[in-house]
Amino acid sequence: MTISALLDRWGDGAVLALAGAGVGLAFGAFAQHSKFCLRASVIEFAYGTLGPRLAIWVLAFSAGLVATQSAILMHILDVSEVRQLATRGSMSGAIIGGLMFGAGMVLSRGCASRLLVLSATGNLRSLVSGLILTIVAQASLRGILSPVREALAALWTIEGGDARNVLALLHAGPRFGLVFGVVCLGIGIAIARHNANKTMEVLAAIGVGLAVAVGWILTYQLSTVSFEASKITSITLTGPSADTLMGLINSRSVPLGFDVGLVPGIFLGSMIAALLTRQFKLQGFEGGPSMLRYITGACLMGFGGMLAGGCSVGAGISGTSIFALTAWTALTAMWIGAAAMDYAWDGRDTSASLPAKAKPPGI
Repeated sequence: MTISALLDRWGDGAVLALAGAGVGLAFGAFAQHSKFCLRASVIEFAYGTLGPRLAIWVLAFSAGLVATQSAILMHILDVSEVRQLATRGSMSGAIIGGLMFGAGMVLSRGCASRLLVLSATGNLRSLVSGLILTIVAQASLRGILSPVREALAALWTIEGGDARNVLALLHAGPRFGLVFGVVCLGIGIAIARHNANKTMEVLAAIGVGLAVAVGWILTYQLSTVSFEASKITSITLTGPSADTLMGLINSRSVPLGFDVGLVPGIFLGSMIAALLTRQFKLQGFEGGPSMLRYITGACLMGFGGMLAGGCSVGAGISGTSIFALTAWTALTAMWIGAAAMDYAWDGRDTSASLPAKAKPPGI
């Protein structure tokens, strides 16, 4: 059955929601199995360790680049009208929001995607943190915090089009993007081999990046045949999580679309992967100070993600795969913010910061 036939039979919204759910299922399962997490990667790198978690992140990042740029070269994807490139962007938002998001993910011990994935495995700390992140994100988008976000975003803005496209600024094209992605993929494979990452973890990490590319391709292809205007997008969590939660709370029905299927799909995919690998386990907070740390981190990520225009996946994987300048800026700021917060909070106790496999001898 063709895409047009599906749209005729089920309607644009339903097909987009199914596409989002499918992409989410794959992303959730791959992210759970590979333990994909930007925070763990940053901490390994900050302590001078090219460890297993860094390998996973580089593989996912580079796979997203390679697959997305390949799709553009094959003319099955056109990102010229994507919001991250076509509309006016905020460099101040990317910098300030990225720093806040990076600091927050260290305090919450996981980025936005990791919190969602872990909550599906029975981690109640992540579930509560994720809900708080979502509420703060909604308050930053349309609620009481929106004036502050808008004021910070207006400090430094750039026009859409070539001014927001890294490849255009470099006078390059998708071939350069593809080559760059292949080089990064080679680096990721080398780091993975050095750390003896399991083959299935490596493949799952690559699957995370491929899911991002599939999201771009599906929404673009649907937009070309849809009777209604539909946005071209891929995996991002802060905005869709906020809209989905508020829609469920405020109305009896939620308008169907890619984002509506995405978040539940990721949750379900992560849960299925955890159950199949017997990693589902209920976990809670370890006391008041621990709870306060997680809540503070979730608040920083909720506001920072909205200000930056994307989370560690929305900006860090999806946005960078199409070479959006603000996404690359936000990702860089996230790394800096996470490293700085880890040093300030846990720097005196490296054993509290480093993932188990990345700890130096004796820790």
